[in-house]
Amino acid sequence: MAKHVVIGAGSIGSNVARLLVEQGETVRIVTRSGSGPEHRLIDRVAADASDPSRLTELSRGAEVIYHCANPPSYTAWERLLPPLQTAAIAAAKANDAVLALTGSLYAYGPQPDGRMNERTPMAAVGHKGRLRRRMWEQALAAGIRTVEVRGSDYIGKDANGIYALLIEPALKKGKAAWITGHLDMPHTFTVNVDMARALVKLASQERAWGRPWHVPSPPAVTIRELARRYATAAGRPPIKLVQLPRFVMRTAGLIVPMAREVSEMDYQWYAPFRMDATETARAFQLTVTDLDTAVRAEVR
Repeated sequence: MAKHVVIGAGSIGSNVARLLVEQGETVRIVTRSGSGPEHRLIDRVAADASDPSRLTELSRGAEVIYHCANPPSYTAWERLLPPLQTAAIAAAKANDAVLALTGSLYAYGPQPDGRMNERTPMAAVGHKGRLRRRMWEQALAAGIRTVEVRGSDYIGKDANGIYALLIEPALKKGKAAWITGHLDMPHTFTVNVDMARALVKLASQERAWGRPWHVPSPPAVTIRELARRYATAAGRPPIKLVQLPRFVMRTAGLIVPMAREVSEMDYQWYAPFRMDATETARAFQLTVTDLDTAVRAEVR
């Protein structure tokens, strides 16, 4: 019997598990493959977390369930996310556990000034943003103790974000990186371990339940500046960045499903995109990992 159940062993789920065992807590990680960090206090289970009965059984005795699973492909969201959410809610309800949800900024949709705080209304126009809104509303309506912690695009060790996908390959080959976004627009990036810390902290705070919160994150930075910092951390010369015209991905989306899904969210990358977490930081005394510290950890 584990006190904490973590769904997913990606960047966030693994960091949540590590933080909990550092505190001496027992953890069960549920993934299809049985993956996750190895530790004497971590029980790794291979199971389908979208099966409500199985997840409920695996969550017996748990005080908190952390939903950290996220399909890597946008094209799978509509198919895979709703069953995971329904199963997590059912397991939390059956076991009287707190459900801590890993959220994003998608539900807000484009904002006139590109700024979002914890009180910004959910006004998504794209189907992925509307899906995120429905899932949060589903959790709120379920009569359980729940909290959603929202962050922006992840950086940090094993984040699998802009560095791993675009910048690292270019650095290693000494070639240009092709970027689907404006190179000089300020953008908030969230450190993955800060998301994990916020999830663990807020799940334990009764005053946090029943509403969304934001992860305190480093000040917004441009893609150009972030790429420069990655190059410095890697001890390499700055790479050339090539900004793709916005119409390229949108045109490709007429044929390629993944390109269509990416272009739906491109407002995040062609205009300022700033997440304000002032209220969360003040309420729960959460601190922010320094940007360069996160960059160095990811490069290593």
